[in-house]
Amino acid sequence: MTKRPFNVLFLCTGNSARSIMAEALLNHWGQGKFRAYSAGSHPKGVVQPGALSLLASLGLPTEGLRSKNWEEFAKPGAPEMDFIFTLCDQAAGEACPAWPGQPVTAHWGQPDPAAVQGSAMEKAQAYRDALRMLENRIKIFVVLPFESLDRIALAQRSAAIGRMTPDQTGTPG
Repeated sequence: MTKRPFNVLFLCTGNSARSIMAEALLNHWGQGKFRAYSAGSHPKGVVQPGALSLLASLGLPTEGLRSKNWEEFAKPGAPEMDFIFTLCDQAAGEACPAWPGQPVTAHWGQPDPAAVQGSAMEKAQAYRDALRMLENRIKIFVVLPFESLDRIALAQRSAAIGRMTPDQTGTPG
């Protein structure tokens, strides 16, 4: 196991909602064993207010969360990533930069709450649903036995977490 925290990058095309929420959640649930980042292939440049208000309502820090380009993490001097998770189908299908260190990658796709059309209640529910799915996946991820798993096993477990449906991601007890 690495002596430094594991670096994890969450990718979405716009880096304005799902990946931002995942960054905040892993930094919270990772309890210092993980350092989460987020980025997008075509960042919107702003974080969705629905994501920020939901995170804040749960007492999670939002300071410093910003929409940024994934190239920021492929440059010399950027933190070397141990894991990279795509959260939207579009980002999963795009040609990504060459990531130094060959991080474990997996797709944890889920619907974009920022794309939901409807009432304010329906939009708020979409953010809550997205956050709940991310939180459940992250809680499962952080309790993996990293010390006893090799790279292939970590990749398999990470991919399996991404294939879980909302009804399969019960929080570990």
